[in-house]
Amino acid sequence: MLDQLITAVKTVAHQEVMPRYLKVAHDKKNDGSLFTQADLAAQEALVSVLSTLHDCPILGEEMSEALQQTLWQENQAGVWCVDPIDGTSNFVHGIPYFAISVALIRQGRPVLGVVYDPVADEAFAAEKGHGAWLNGVQLPIRASAPQFREAIATVDLKRLPEKLARALSFRPPYASQRNFGASTLEWCYVAAGRFDLSLHGGQKLWDYAAGSLILQEAGGSYCTLEHDQFWETPPWNRSVVAALHPPLFNEWREWLRDHA
Repeated sequence: MLDQLITAVKTVAHQEVMPRYLKVAHDKKNDGSLFTQADLAAQEALVSVLSTLHDCPILGEEMSEALQQTLWQENQAGVWCVDPIDGTSNFVHGIPYFAISVALIRQGRPVLGVVYDPVADEAFAAEKGHGAWLNGVQLPIRASAPQFREAIATVDLKRLPEKLARALSFRPPYASQRNFGASTLEWCYVAAGRFDLSLHGGQKLWDYAAGSLILQEAGGSYCTLEHDQFWETPPWNRSVVAALHPPLFNEWREWLRDHA
C-alpha cells in the first residue's frame, strides 16, 4: 500500500497543486493562516483516491474543527490524516518549499506516511516497522552525528515561550538555525540528516502525522517540551523536540528544558 500511496500523492500534486503554483488567489482562515483553491482541490482529490486504497474516514486540514475532532474521536481503528499543502504561504509567494502530507493512523499512531515535495520531486515515505525512504533510498542519508555546538537546527521561534525564544535568539547552543515554513518537510529533513535538531512550539495533527513516523523509522527521537511521551499529549497542538541521533537528542532536550 505504501507504493500505491506514494503514487497517489504524486498524482494529486502534479494534477491539482503544481498547475496552480504562482497562479492561484488566496484567502485567510479564521486563525489568520492562508488557504487557496489549490488546497481545496488537492484535499478533494485525496479524499477520492485514498478511499480506494483503504476504506476509512479522511481527516483534512481544510475541514471544520468540529468535524476534525469528531472524525478523530470516532475512528481510532483507522483514519487518513491529510495536509493538502503544507507551507501554503510559501506556495502563494512562490517560495519553492511546500509539500503534500498523508498518513494512515490507527489507535492514535501513524502506520503509513508520505510527505511529497513536488518542486524537488522528493517523496519521503515510511511504514511502521519497515523503515523510511526518500525516492527509494533508505533514510537517513547522512548518518554521522555532529557535536552539539556544530549542529544545524530548524527552529520556529514564534510559538515558543518567551524565555526560551530569547535564550535561543541570543545564546543558541548550536552552530546555525533555519526555518523554512513547512513543518512536514522539516521532520523529513531531520530524518534524512539534513537538519540535526528540530524545535516547534505547537503543531497540529496533520503537521506531524506523517513526518513523525518517517523520523521514527529513520532512527530518530522526539518528544514535547514538557513530556517525554509525545503521543500522550493532546493531539491538536503539540510542541516538538526532535533529533536524528539519540545522544544529540538527549542533549537538545535537556538544554531546552533547562532554559524554558
